[in-house]
Amino acid sequence: MKGNVKRSSELSFGTFGIKAMEGCWMTAKQIEAARVAVTRYLKREGQVWINIFPDKPITRKPAEVRMGKGKGAPEYWVAVVKPGRIIFEADGVSLETAKEALRLAAQKLPIPCKFVTRKDYSPESAA
Repeated sequence: MKGNVKRSSELSFGTFGIKAMEGCWMTAKQIEAARVAVTRYLKREGQVWINIFPDKPITRKPAEVRMGKGKGAPEYWVAVVKPGRIIFEADGVSLETAKEALRLAAQKLPIPCKFVTRKDYSPESAA
């Protein structure tokens, strides 16, 4: 996970988003917990995009099994997240609503995240 992210460092779908400040392996359960937090707070208002997908299997051998006999079975799945990666995006809600919803999502994640807005966003035009 060396270096910063090469693509997906800018918002591509929504007006608001959260950006990873550190690198990590984010499990599918952590991503789902953050998604539930956002959608519950938004109450079917607006739209949410998840920009990461857990496509890396993490394997583990069962307890008290001797070495050898091949690789263990997949235990869980992770998404490799590098610093600067946009994790969630939201649109169709006010700035305050999006900020609170994405703050709740960031609390569920194992790394510090930063709230970001689209470069051409202005609060006057959204009202």
